[in-house]
Amino acid sequence: MNIAVSKPDLTIRLCGPRGFCAGVDRAIQIVVLALKAYGAPVYVRHEIVHNRYVVEGLEAKGAIFVEELDEIPAEHRAQPVVFSAHGVPKSVPADADARNLFYLDATCPLVSKVHKQAMRHNRLGRHVVLIGHAGHPEVIGTMGQLPEGTVSLIETVEDADTYEPADPDNLGFVTQTTLSVDDTAGVIARLQERFPNLTAPAADSICYATTNRQEVVKEAAPGCDLFIVVGAPNSSNSKRLVEVALRAGAKKSVLVQRAAEIDWDNIGDIKTVGLSAGASAPEVIVNEIIEAFRARYNAVVELAETVKETENFLVNRELRSIELTTADMAFVNGD
Repeated sequence: MNIAVSKPDLTIRLCGPRGFCAGVDRAIQIVVLALKAYGAPVYVRHEIVHNRYVVEGLEAKGAIFVEELDEIPAEHRAQPVVFSAHGVPKSVPADADARNLFYLDATCPLVSKVHKQAMRHNRLGRHVVLIGHAGHPEVIGTMGQLPEGTVSLIETVEDADTYEPADPDNLGFVTQTTLSVDDTAGVIARLQERFPNLTAPAADSICYATTNRQEVVKEAAPGCDLFIVVGAPNSSNSKRLVEVALRAGAKKSVLVQRAAEIDWDNIGDIKTVGLSAGASAPEVIVNEIIEAFRARYNAVVELAETVKETENFLVNRELRSIELTTADMAFVNGD
């Protein structure tokens, strides 16, 4: 006689908003539409967004990812090349022009706004202080908007303590869009304390999506035995969500790319799990993780929602006449 084994009860607190922001959605749409408009291959410089699943899905459609433009073979130079959502230094479009390449810029409009703010500081004679993470593509792109030596990168409060500018009374700051609001506030406060004439950007640099995802994680995390953030290890905003969950009261918080990365054997006695996704993480993986829990637990999903996002960024003018269907985006959004 078969005896049914009852599954343990589990509550999944599903954060909203989560996952793709308007800038990421736009960047992926640009590659998909370029493939429809111009045919394969479409080249993409750097990962279009920081997510391996998304990159592999676009590769399956005919996208080819390169790190530098000189990797594009001569016979494909009539095909479009897309610049990633993180933004690129000015030298990249200049290089594309020199090679007679047709390019589509998928830089997030909010990152472009930071570029403009940095250039405005520079135009007004201020030395630019960029708060961000060294080596991140967005930071490389922002620093690459201005002449060498006109931008200083500050990563931590300790950096702010030791920073010695040539002209302390003539500084302006901008920030990487995907940093933690709390962490950035500490660095800015220290800089303002040391340099009272430090000029803020015309508008807050941290993007709405980063702020929204962090705010709902703060609300959902207290009382969670485990908090799962879907995202890539090189995704700045995803790693910040893990930190925010721990600070807000989750007993444990982990970053995973797929359900298979969850350590099911050592998950322990859990009653409540928080679940969110970084701005580059597709909804299909969130669904995959929920189904993986349902296979092991009697799981009930509760939505923890703070705001509804309605932002929508238009794709490049050259692509607006091409129809984008639900089926075109099903590889990331689900059916």
